[in-house]
Amino acid sequence: MDHILVIDDEDMVVDFLRSALAYLGHSVTVAHDGEEGIEFFKNGYNFDLVITDIMMPRMNGNAVAKHIRSSDKSETPIVAITGSGEDDIDRELFNFVLFKPFNLEALADVVRSFT
Repeated sequence: MDHILVIDDEDMVVDFLRSALAYLGHSVTVAHDGEEGIEFFKNGYNFDLVITDIMMPRMNGNAVAKHIRSSDKSETPIVAITGSGEDDIDRELFNFVLFKPFNLEALADVVRSFT
């Protein structure tokens, strides 16, 4: 069982990801914005994968990825999820990008490639 951090400010997306990832056999920790997600890293949590929204209040997904990439856990795979365009994503920070809306099969394929 892999431990996955999900960071998204939309409850509907969080609920879908939590349920889908649990169904796929993963342990899931949820953060509702980038700052909360970074706190998990600062508090010593280890994640096998991070899935983060790009557009969020307080700290966006690009800032989350920059923080992770500059930490001692820089090799942690990071998947961006977004409903906005390519221009909002700093692609070099992410291992993969999923565009909303996506289905369970697309999510499962991406997660399997990193876990």
